[in-house]
Amino acid sequence: MFKRRLDLPRAGSETFFLWGPRQTGKTTLLKRQYPRGRWIDLLKSDQFRRYATNPELLRQELEADAASPPTQVVIDEIQKVPALLDEVHWLIENRDIRFALCGSSARKLRRGAANLLGGRALRYRLHGLTAGEMEAEFDLDRVLNHGYLPRIVQAGQPARMLDAYVSDYLKEEVATEGLVRNLPAFSGFLHAAALSDGEMVNFSNIAAECGVSSHTAKSYFEILHDTLLGRWLPAYRKRAKRRVIAAPKFYFSDVGVVNHLARRMPLRRGSDAYGAAFENWVFHELSAYVDYMEPDGELAYWRLAGGREVDFVLNDMRLVVEAKSSERVSSRHMRNLRSLLDDHPNAKRRVLVCLEPVARRTEDGIDVLPAAEFVRRLWNGELT
Repeated sequence: MFKRRLDLPRAGSETFFLWGPRQTGKTTLLKRQYPRGRWIDLLKSDQFRRYATNPELLRQELEADAASPPTQVVIDEIQKVPALLDEVHWLIENRDIRFALCGSSARKLRRGAANLLGGRALRYRLHGLTAGEMEAEFDLDRVLNHGYLPRIVQAGQPARMLDAYVSDYLKEEVATEGLVRNLPAFSGFLHAAALSDGEMVNFSNIAAECGVSSHTAKSYFEILHDTLLGRWLPAYRKRAKRRVIAAPKFYFSDVGVVNHLARRMPLRRGSDAYGAAFENWVFHELSAYVDYMEPDGELAYWRLAGGREVDFVLNDMRLVVEAKSSERVSSRHMRNLRSLLDDHPNAKRRVLVCLEPVARRTEDGIDVLPAAEFVRRLWNGELT
């Protein structure tokens, strides 16, 4: 069992939402954190029917326990019964009960104008496994092929598990919730979107490839974002001396899902696909680090209109990271990190993550770090 880096509040201290893609281990983490909490699992058909029909049962049942209220009430898959949030709100205000509200999609809550508790709940996000959480089990090539989801990391047949994961996503998150009218078109869109992982999205090209309008393609990306299967990376635009690109990039939350959708397994070192997967992994580690360790932090990328680009910028140039899946780094790999100083001379730490065997620092201050050394320094707080 993996020890997760995300620290949740102690029992009875806070009400919070815990969001994360399917199968990232949210339920396991909550059970470990709150072994004596009262548990409501809306994946169970009987519990779903009871509370969907009569959400007031939650209040009545907890009122009945007024003499010995639970220290933490956990509601798993809260998005399935949004009306429960009104009862949660009342119980927080009138009975001082603390809730852990877990889900894999906020779309139904937001689109249905559900009660999101108006600042009364903290928000956490759980990612797939990081290198620090895997510790001795971390294998970069395996991770880049099969992704970060705990069950798939440990699976004997990860390719089959990925196929089941994508099928379940289409069936349970998309079809059951009625998120799209044309499921075959959306399935084709997933393939096209996977090929654009880590890039600025051209909605027109993707729309043409899967036979839908640009407006529909945009709405499909929002479904991926809302169901936490992917997220946008904004462009860094502060204090630019030259014209910079403002469009965001899109990254899938799990590179194994990308590989399955793009039909690009197995990945070989030195290939373009391996390089794209390596960049997704660096994004994954940085995103998890920000969400777990610096919740007010900002992650972006930097790109000039002329094409020069640096993959990741953390916290207003405090850390700048370029991902290169090369075993032999040369000056051309560092060109963009050096160009960035023309616009942002105060950039504090510049790092190039690569596959070289030994860490080194260039004369102009660029840290060239092997992948394992990068994540060790990152999670130890040595880079930020």
